[in-house]
Formats: sequence, structure tokens, C-alpha cells
Amino acid sequence: MALFRLLNTRLLMLSSAAGMALAGPALAHEEKAPRAAAAAAAPAGNQPGAAPARAAGEGAGPFRRLVIRGATLIDGTGSVPRGPVDIVVEGNRIADIRQAGWPGMALAQNRAPQDFDQEIDATGMYVLPGFVDLHTHLPAKDKAPDASYAYKLWLAHGVTTVRGVSLASPSFTSNEKARSARNEIAAPRIFNYQTLGAGWSGGRISSPEKAREWVRWAAKNDIDGIKFFGREDETPAVMSAAIDEAHKNKMGTVAHLSQTGVSDFNGAIAGRAGLDTITHFYGHMESLLKNHTIQKFTPDYNFYNELHRFAQVADIKDEIYDVGSEQWWDYLKEQKANGVTFDPTFNIYAASRDLMRARNADWQGKYTTPQLWNYFQSTRDNHGSYFFDWTSQIETNWKGFYKNFFQLIHDYNQIGGRVTVGTDSGFIYKVYGFAYVEELELYQEAGLTPLEIFRAATVNGARTLMEPKGQEPEFGAVRRGMLADLVIVPENPLANLKTLYGTGYVRLNPETNKQERIGGVRYTIKDGIVYDAPRLLADVAAMVEREKQVVPTPVSPPVIPQEPPFATATPAS
Repeated sequence: MALFRLLNTRLLMLSSAAGMALAGPALAHEEKAPRAAAAAAAPAGNQPGAAPARAAGEGAGPFRRLVIRGATLIDGTGSVPRGPVDIVVEGNRIADIRQAGWPGMALAQNRAPQDFDQEIDATGMYVLPGFVDLHTHLPAKDKAPDASYAYKLWLAHGVTTVRGVSLASPSFTSNEKARSARNEIAAPRIFNYQTLGAGWSGGRISSPEKAREWVRWAAKNDIDGIKFFGREDETPAVMSAAIDEAHKNKMGTVAHLSQTGVSDFNGAIAGRAGLDTITHFYGHMESLLKNHTIQKFTPDYNFYNELHRFAQVADIKDEIYDVGSEQWWDYLKEQKANGVTFDPTFNIYAASRDLMRARNADWQGKYTTPQLWNYFQSTRDNHGSYFFDWTSQIETNWKGFYKNFFQLIHDYNQIGGRVTVGTDSGFIYKVYGFAYVEELELYQEAGLTPLEIFRAATVNGARTLMEPKGQEPEFGAVRRGMLADLVIVPENPLANLKTLYGTGYVRLNPETNKQERIGGVRYTIKDGIVYDAPRLLADVAAMVEREKQVVPTPVSPPVIPQEPPFATATPAS
């Protein structure tokens, strides 16, 4: 079956390696140890490297008219699946969605429209909206050669929009955001959130007035929103002023409510101050402490000792009001009334409850750069590499903590609170793209249904990004008039989320009694441009292999043979 008929077959040839030597840091996903120590851990000049321009054959389109034939549609709104449908894309927008027949019956031949430039035969496949990742950072040169490493892994797993919190420095992110908007690079759509005070020369943000001044400056300099930590100068008064000013300037706000400031500004207080999104788990449990107002820590606790920091954070599970208690529901109802979005990023701390599984994931050997693999190894000065002496008891504590955390997100979703999907990849054994699918799986473990999960991954993320701007989203759902951000997959993701992994899923074929590898995203369409997902993964694998020739790994990553191969081979270029 010809899945993709192209008038010019050269458009989907394997990407050129040109420009792969550029360098590329993620700004830390949270606070690091003191700045001097953090700087010493990274190479000199550890700045983001711009992604190389799209090479010939790297993505096809946008087309005057593209028709996707015979698919089952999961539209992202929570609607039940329907199909077969034909989806008509004109330029970068969805022009029509037409019923193409009835399940179990042969599809009519030569269906309208026949006046098209390109056609994808998606018979038996599934189409979803492009996924939205609300918590991202780019890898630095101590993790990957350039930004295309993350971009291609995101696109290969269906992620067409990312919120950087922050992606990199303000000027770098703004430039990449514009290049992506013009489709000069193979990259998701980018939203530029920055930490308070980033990018300007006006001095420290040491007062509410100074915070407002920076927000006004940021709004004029292509910054879409603010990421808070509640650290150092970010006092409750400063953050409250910045949140208020951000809303006046149509900017969004998100916070990782750090342990260094959460006793004064927890989730409940942040919600009352108008914060838009709480990312991670910080702030939630501190709002639910039962017999005291600050979590109990051991006398020798030191925040800069990351074994202390990440081992003991899970102990709060024994100090909060019971799941389902009156206080539990009061907190959730208040957060919903205040319009707070929960972006849990389950995956980024999942290694804490099962380190061996994270370290030995199928993709580590083939798709993790040696630089990133080295960064993952336990050390005191790489943020998030905190497994100095990780015990069974610590993992057990984390499993108990996650039981509560899962229930919190489930219950918030249940009462109509908005939940979204974010990853925070590049730390703690989490690799771009692959971590997104793991996040969806963890949502299922939390008790959400697949349709609820895809709503969180698409339209909920789009609304969270566009509401601060006072605009309706043009992405995040498959509807007429929306931007053509689509994911085409050969297997039913509602039946098994694992089929979305770029490494696929192995199952037994009942007819042959042999194992076969199936799944993976087949095509990702961003802004009307069709990307061949297996070829994006091949680009990344080639990049990783090149880096292995020059970057030693004192501790080698596990290499899991991808056997058996995919049941349906990728069509030749």
C-alpha cells in the first residue's frame, strides 16, 4: 500500500546532516546549586545552538491541497472517535472533514475532492491533533550538538507545540520561535516563557515595582509568559505584582513552587494571587499539611545536597490530610474556582520510584546522545543526577507519594479542573519525545481514560497557552478552520498508548505465533508541513552515532536491540 503519494518523492528523503555541528544549554528546569558550582559543571560557552535550516527533503509542504484518506479521527476535544473520514488540508489549515464511508464496508473509490496536490492513504490509521508539551527546555552543548536533537524527537512523537519555561535565553528563544513560525527549521511551534528578570539590563527584581517594570519590558520583547520559582528575590509580594502585571499585558504565568519559598507561597496562596499554572507537584502537598505548616525534614537536611532534596520530598505523603478528606476537596475546589491549571510532569520524577526502569529504557542506547547520557550519571554537581545512594526504601516512599499525586490529578480532572501535559526532558534519564509518551502512560496510571488523556495533551494545552492572550486557540483540535497540526499513527492509541513510542511496541502475532514490532508515529503534520516520523528518528540516531565516535561514555548506556524490526518497513525514499 502506498501510504504517501508524492508528486515529488525527493521531498521526504532522509535529512541532510548539514549544520549538525552547532552547539546547544537548556536553562535549568529548576534551581541549581550555587551559581559558581553550576557554572563549573558546564563547558565554557555552553550556549544553545540554533537548529540548522530545513534541508531539502526535510518535511513536505504546505500544499495547495492535501487529502488524508480513510482515517479514524480522535479530534482532541473529548469527542468519541469517528471514521472513516477524509481530512482536507489547504495550505496550513483544515478545510474540511468528510465522512468517507461506514465501518466494515469497502470505501468508495475516487472520492471527492480529486483536485489535490498530495494524498496520504491513512486507511486503518488514526489521526489526532498535534500534541502540546507545556514544560520544555532545550539541551545545552553539554547534552546535545544542537537544538534539532530535541526538535526532531518532539516532532517524531507528534509534539507540534512546546512551551519553553524557559527553552533557552530570551533572545535565542525569540529567534527560534520566529524561525519555527516561518517553518525555516524542523521544529514545533514555540511559546517563549522566561524567568522573572531574564534578558534585561535593569538590575535585580528586588521589589514589586521592579517586577512590574520587567513584565512591561518583557511584553514588548516577544516574551509570552513568566516562570516563577519563589526563590531569592521572588517574594510573595514580588510574584503577586508580576502575576497581576502579566495579566494586564496578556502574558501567562507558571510556577515551580520551590522548597526554598513554598512555606510562604504554596499552591493555595498562588491560586489566590492569580497564578495560571502550577507545574510539578510542588505547592500542592504543602497546601494540604495536616499538623504543621512546613514539611518535616531531617536535622541534617541541605537543599543543595540533591540526595537530601529529592529523597525527602516524597516523605510529605505522611504529613498531609487524607486523600478524599474535606480539606483535600476544599483545596481542589478552590483551585478550580481560581482557574489554576495543573501541569504535573509525572515522568520527570518517575525514575525516583523505579531507577532501573528509567536507566534501561529501550531508547537510551540508540537515541540518547553520549553527552546527555553522561549528564544523567549520578554526580553532585549535575542538577537532577541525584541517585548517590538510591535505596529500595526511598523508591517505596516515592511510590507512596505518587499514589497521592496521581489521585490529586485524577480528582482535579474529575471536578472539571484543567490538567495538561508537560515533560521537562533532558534531566533524570528522560529523553525528549519518548518522555512525552511516558507522561501519557502515567496519566493512565492516575486513572484518566485515553480520551481524557488526549484532551489534556491537545486542546487543554492550547487553551492554557492562548487564554492569557485573550484568544481562542487555532491548534489543539481537529476541526475545520484550525491550523493543520496533526498526528497520523498506524495503531489505535486508545487501545495502547505504548504504540506511540518511536521504538514501537512488541506483541505476538496470533496468526504467525511470532513477535512483531508495531506502532510509532507515521507522520507528524505541523502548520501544514508533513514530516516523516521514522526519518526524523533516523536523523537523530545518526546524530547520536556520530557523537559516540568523539564523546566517550565512562558508563556505557544499555543498547537494546530493536528486534524484531517493525512489522511494516518504512517506505524507501
